[in-house]
Amino acid sequence: MNLFVSIKFVLKILFAKKGRSFLTILGIMIGVAGVIIIIALGAGAKALVLGQVTKLGSNLLSVQPGKSNEKGPPAQMFGIVVTTLVNSDAQALRSTNQVPHASAVNANVLGKTTVTWRNKSIDTNFTATDAYYPKVVHVEMSAGRFFNAQENKSAANVAVLGSTVVKELFSHSAVNPIGQVIRVKSANSNIAGGVPLRVIGTVVSRGTAFFQDQDDQIIIPLKIGQQQLLGIHYLRTINIKVDSSANIQQTIQDIKNVLNRRHHIQTASEIDYTIRNMASAVALLSTITNALSLFLTAMAAISLLVGGIGIMNIMMATIGERTREVGLRKALGATNHTILKQFLLEAVILTTLGGLIGIIVGALVSYGLFLLMIHLGYDWAFVISPLSIILAIGVSILSGVLFGLYPALKAARLDPIEALRYE
Repeated sequence: MNLFVSIKFVLKILFAKKGRSFLTILGIMIGVAGVIIIIALGAGAKALVLGQVTKLGSNLLSVQPGKSNEKGPPAQMFGIVVTTLVNSDAQALRSTNQVPHASAVNANVLGKTTVTWRNKSIDTNFTATDAYYPKVVHVEMSAGRFFNAQENKSAANVAVLGSTVVKELFSHSAVNPIGQVIRVKSANSNIAGGVPLRVIGTVVSRGTAFFQDQDDQIIIPLKIGQQQLLGIHYLRTINIKVDSSANIQQTIQDIKNVLNRRHHIQTASEIDYTIRNMASAVALLSTITNALSLFLTAMAAISLLVGGIGIMNIMMATIGERTREVGLRKALGATNHTILKQFLLEAVILTTLGGLIGIIVGALVSYGLFLLMIHLGYDWAFVISPLSIILAIGVSILSGVLFGLYPALKAARLDPIEALRYE
């Protein structure tokens, strides 16, 4: 019996037992679909994490108040107020003589505010910063302009709006936001009715960056945020854009030299700031996503193992049901090799079908998750790796061979006389 005839014969047997065949396929299908989905999720998560650098700017360093080790979060992440960074620190770091490889330096504070225009009010976030912000963080204006150095220095009452704020405040009217006066008020502001700000620009949608919505915010001059909204004198962050990735380590040392001198720091225990390399943070997040993907892939492999054991159990039960058939075929001249090939083919065909269906199901689920993440505002990527497909098919066929071999050998070794007597 040639291979084509054998496959045709096996398929006829499998279709005759549709329920049993489906249950056999199901375990492999779930395992393979799991592998496809997990690899796709891992690739999407990596693309999301790497995309954060593009949005925040490449070669970016962040100086934050409070000391922490290289892996731990700074103190302010736990709600501890640290006041060690001030505006003059940012101005000193902006000096090309002291930090020559810093192409731009900006200072900022963040907070929550209520924005009112006419009879419409929304709760949003604000970033109070300086005119160097667009040079450090990738910002593209959709209309108007960003405030300049003079406006920041004089604490001009101006604002730049994120796309979500524009939509929520002005979408119900045909009014151009540019030139409109909004009022902003925070919990710490004591100005009656809020601070009036004239809108001078709107920003193109930026999505999320490090899992923060960059569109649901307004951007205002630093002193407006510090003095009129928060009532503080210190900074939350100083961001430094380095001219080249090759100069990052030198720039970190230059920053330390400047801040140590300004803060009168003599020993390591006196350090009151933390310098973060954003590229290193992304590399750390990528390592975490890779480790998580590997762990979940191992879980999916266990699912494949369970599915393979299920195939072996069903094939063993099948031998019991078809013992008389095997005996009859042997009595009519079928060799052990023919019986072995038949049962092994059944297992391989079932696992291959399960693998193919699993690939289709996994791809469809992965695409559905991709659409969901895009709808939620994340820069997710839909990636079905050819390697994952090859791996899924290979594992399916291998499962069929490994877990179908023992039942096939047992069927091939049945004594024809005893098999014909089997009830």
